[in-house]
Formats: sequence, C-alpha cells, structure tokens
Amino acid sequence: MEQVLTAKYVLAAVVYSGLGIIILCLSTKVFDMLTPGDMWKDIVVEKNLPLAITLAAMMIAVGNIIAAAIHG
Repeated sequence: MEQVLTAKYVLAAVVYSGLGIIILCLSTKVFDMLTPGDMWKDIVVEKNLPLAITLAAMMIAVGNIIAAAIHG
C-alpha cells in the first residue's frame, strides 16, 4: 500500500501555506496604505464596523485567489 502522507507533500503544504500567509499579509498592508487614516486604530479604537467588514471581505477574496492559484 502506497503511503499517502510523505515528507514531500508535508513540506509542499508547509511552503505553500507560508507563501499564502505572506501574500495575504502583504495584501492587507497594501489595503491599509490605500485607505485613509490608520486602519487598525479605526477598527479597534473607534469600532468602525463597516471598515472591519470591508477588510474581512478583502481578506476572504484574496485568500480565495491565493488558494485557486496554489491549487492550479
């Protein structure tokens, strides 16, 4: 019986996961630069719910794009 979980596949999953997280963090920084003001202060201190929802939607969309690009 062929072993499904090999070191090659585990390493590939770790590398692609790390790459996806890095790209998602960079896209969040770009989104922060494009929005006026300090995004984290607006969300945490001023409780700006529409900005938080917009950031979450952007992260979901970019995450889906990254997943589709990695999956092929």
